[in-house]
Amino acid sequence: MSDTVVVITAGVGTPSSSQLLGAQLGNATQRVLAAAGRPVEQVTIELRTLASDLAHQLTTHVPSPALTKAYGAIGRAVGVIVVTPVFNASYSGLFKLFFDLMDEGVMAGRPVLLAATGGTARHSLVIDTAMLPLFHYLKAAIAPVGVFAATGDWGDSSGQLSARVESAARAFGQLVVEHPGTPVEDEFAGDIDFENLLRGA
Repeated sequence: MSDTVVVITAGVGTPSSSQLLGAQLGNATQRVLAAAGRPVEQVTIELRTLASDLAHQLTTHVPSPALTKAYGAIGRAVGVIVVTPVFNASYSGLFKLFFDLMDEGVMAGRPVLLAATGGTARHSLVIDTAMLPLFHYLKAAIAPVGVFAATGDWGDSSGQLSARVESAARAFGQLVVEHPGTPVEDEFAGDIDFENLLRGA
């Protein structure tokens, strides 16, 4: 099975600047890792498509097959790229809910690249003030360079956003090469011998 990098985007529009930034970071990371002799496949998770699944899991504590698949992909990834829009000076509620409902330990030691989008550059501190504490709590291995893209960055012909994307991808790629995420063991994987379980009860 090929190594994968998972790109998680929390944009709610179509098209979404968060999804666009995630795609650019994912593609740049693929190029960096391919050049380093560690090619990866890119898996994209758009949280807007899982909004109702997340609400259902929150109230029933039962994940849908789509959420189980998404969390499983993260648990197998050598690295994760996360992108959120800025809502009220922080990450979006949809973004936080996804990580609130994730099993404990899935992100532990897993390389993560933090990125966000917002209307103006004054929101850029969200990476340090909100995202960084969250992923420290989740015990992720956080890449040293994050990316914030304001609305004006998309129309800027100077190439500054592309340069920031490439810089972040290089730092993230180096982290993945040196400390790739390890697969999380599924305690329910494989055949379960219920007879033996009951005998030991």
